[in-house]
Amino acid sequence: MTDQGILARRFEKARPRLVAIASRLLSSTADAEDVVQEAWLRLERTDADGIENLDAWLTTVVSRLSLDALRAPRRAREQSWHVEPWLDEPSAITDDPVEEAERSDHLSVALFVVLETLSPAERVAFVLHDVFGCPFEEIAVALDRSVDAARQLASRARRRLQGAPAPLRPRPEHARELVNAWLVAAQQGDFKALLGLLDDGAVLRADYGTNTQTLQGAQAITEQAVLSARLAAHSTPILIDQRPGVAAVLNGRVVSIMAFTILHGRIARLDVLADAARLKHLDLSIVTHD
Repeated sequence: MTDQGILARRFEKARPRLVAIASRLLSSTADAEDVVQEAWLRLERTDADGIENLDAWLTTVVSRLSLDALRAPRRAREQSWHVEPWLDEPSAITDDPVEEAERSDHLSVALFVVLETLSPAERVAFVLHDVFGCPFEEIAVALDRSVDAARQLASRARRRLQGAPAPLRPRPEHARELVNAWLVAAQQGDFKALLGLLDDGAVLRADYGTNTQTLQGAQAITEQAVLSARLAAHSTPILIDQRPGVAAVLNGRVVSIMAFTILHGRIARLDVLADAARLKHLDLSIVTHD
C-alpha cells in the first residue's frame, strides 16, 4: 500500500500545476483551489497502487471537475470577487494579456473573454494541449471522448480563437473615463449617452441572491440603467479582479458592485453582484472606510 505521507508529498509537488490548469479553465483562483482540493479528497479515497501515472490521473480528475464546473448553470454566481481601490495613478500593467496570465494566478480579462467564446469541451482540449502540452490520449480520457474527437475539439478551438479579434485591455485612464461617463449618464437618466457607451451585443449578468438576471443587448441594458439613478449617485469607481467597476453604497453599506468588461472602446459586459450574503464575505473596507 502506498504510504499516505509519500502520496501527500507527491500531490503537493503537483499542486502548482493543477491549480494553474484549473485557474486557466475556470478563470478563478478560488474556484481552482476548490477543484484541486476535491481532487486530493478523491485521491485519498482511491487505491493509489492502482494508478499507473499519478500526474496524468490528477490532470484528468482536475479537468473533469473543471468541466463540470464550467457546465454548471450556477457557475456565474459562484465566481470570486477581489475588490481594491482605483487609485488616481494606477500601477503600471503589461499590455500583453498572455504575459499577464503567465505571471498571475488567473487569466487576464482580455484572454478570459476570448476563451469564453469556446464550449467547455473545446476550452478543456485547447488549454490542456496548447497551454500545458498534454497528449491527446490524456485529454480524451478527461473528456470521455475518442482521441480523434479530442484532437478535433482542440483544432476547432484554435481556429475559433485565431478568427476572433484580439481584445486589448483598455488603458486605465480610458477605462476610468468610461466608468465615470456611465455613472453620470445613469444619474441623469441619459438614455442616448448610455446607449453610446455600450457595445450592441453587450451582456449584463446580475446575481441578487434569490434570483439571477441576464440582459442581452445595449437597448435592454440601457433601459435597466436609467432606473438606477439613485444607485449611480451613490457609487464610486473601484477595481474588481483588476477590472474597472463601481460599488454602490447606501447608508454606509455596499449594496452592490458591478464589474465592466471593455472591448474596443465600449462596454461589452457587466457583472453585477447584489447578493447581500455574498457581499458580506468580501473585503469592502476600502469602499466603506471614511
